[in-house]
Amino acid sequence: SLSSDGKRIVSREVITNSDIGVLADQFYAERLYTYEEMRHQLERLGFTDVCLHGTLISDSTRNQDLGMMAHRMFITATGPEKHVAKSPVKKDVTRVTVLMGDPDMPDVVKMGGHFNPEDLETINILKKNLATLPQYECDYMDDHQSIIKRLLTNPPKMVMNLCDEGYRNKATMELHIPALLDLLNIPYTGAGPGCLSLCYNKANVRSIAESLDVDVPMETFFEPDDQAANLPSYFPALIKPNCGDSSIGITQKAVVNNAVELMAYIDHLREVMPGVPLLIQEYLQGAEYSIGLIGNPDKFEVLPALEVDYSQLPADLPKILSYESKWDPHSPYWTTIRYKEAKLDEEAYRKLTHFSSRLFERLECRDYARFDFRADSDGTIKLLEVNPNPGWCWDGKLNLMAGFAGIEYAQLLEMILNAARERVGL
Repeated sequence: SLSSDGKRIVSREVITNSDIGVLADQFYAERLYTYEEMRHQLERLGFTDVCLHGTLISDSTRNQDLGMMAHRMFITATGPEKHVAKSPVKKDVTRVTVLMGDPDMPDVVKMGGHFNPEDLETINILKKNLATLPQYECDYMDDHQSIIKRLLTNPPKMVMNLCDEGYRNKATMELHIPALLDLLNIPYTGAGPGCLSLCYNKANVRSIAESLDVDVPMETFFEPDDQAANLPSYFPALIKPNCGDSSIGITQKAVVNNAVELMAYIDHLREVMPGVPLLIQEYLQGAEYSIGLIGNPDKFEVLPALEVDYSQLPADLPKILSYESKWDPHSPYWTTIRYKEAKLDEEAYRKLTHFSSRLFERLECRDYARFDFRADSDGTIKLLEVNPNPGWCWDGKLNLMAGFAGIEYAQLLEMILNAARERVGL
C-alpha cells in the first residue's frame, strides 16, 4: 500500500518454515520517484546531461511477481568530475650543520674579549630564520673542543660555514675550518682555505686588483720591525693592519694628518698588535659603497649597491667604519652611522659590479662575497677590500643590500645555501 504522503510504497514480508513457523516478519518502505524528482536529485549531486529514455516493463523468467521491479525508468547522466586527492609530494630536505664561533671561548676581536649579548641575539635571529626554510633542516655546532671529533664520527651532508671567528675564535685560523672540511670531504658554503688566506692579506688583494685594472688607493707597506721604510708623501692617510678583518686596529686615530701623528699611531699598533705588518693608505674621503654578489661565476645575483651614510657622525670624527662602529654600542660610530641604497649612475654601478665579478672569480670566492669601495677627492672610486665570507648577521651590510631588493633575511640565507648546493651538486 502507499504511505499517507504518497511517496513510499509499504510492503510486508513474512518468511515461514513449515516445521518451525514464522522465521521473519518485516515491513519495507520504498521511496518512489518521478523522473523530475530523480533528475533533481542527480543534478544536486553534480550529474549533468540527465536524460530519460523511457520505461522498462519486464516479465519474470521464473514466473514470480516482480512488484516494483516490473516498472522501471531508464535514465542516463554524466557523472561529476572526480577530484582525486593527490598525496603531497614531499620535497627532499637537506640536513645542514651550521658551524659557528664558540661562545664559551675568548675572542680578542669582540668588545671585552668575549661574546656579548648582541652576538647571542644575532645568533638567535639567525636560527629563527633558518628554521623557516622548508628545504633545509639545520643543527648547530659551536663547541670547538669537540668539533673535530663530531665531524669525524658523524659527518654532516653539508655545512653552512658561518665561523668567521676562526677555529677556537682565532682570526688567523679562519681558513682552518674549510681546510678541515675539505680533508673530510664535507661540502660547505663559502670560500675555501686558499681564498680566505689570500684575502686575509690586504696587500696581496691590492696587488691582484691592480693587475686586473681595478682602481686602488696609494699604499705603503710597513714590516713589523721596519724603521727605514719611506714615509708616504700623501696626507691625510689611513693606517691599518695588513692582515685581519672586522676593522681590528682601525680607530678614529687611524686617520693621520702628518708624519708625527703617523709615527705615533704606528707605535701604538706595534704595541697592541706586535708582529703584524701595517699599511699606510691614502685616506679616501668620498662616498663609500659596497657591492654584494650571491651565487657563483656562472650565475650571479647582484644586490643593489649600498652607501655608508656619515651625515650624522660628529664633525670632529673621521668618516671611517672604525672598530667602534662594529663592536661598541656606546660609540657615536655605532649610534650615528647609517646605511642607505646607493644612487650610483649606470656607468659607475656597471663599473663596480664588473670589478667585483672579476675579483670574485680571480680570488676564487664562492657562493657569496662583498666588495667595499670608496671614492677619492676627484670622484674616482677605488677598492677598499674584499670580504669572501662577509658578515651574515641580520643587521649587516649584505642583508641590508638584500633588503633593498625586497629579499628577506631568511631568503638571503636560503640563496647562499642554494648557491653552495648547486655548486657541489647536492
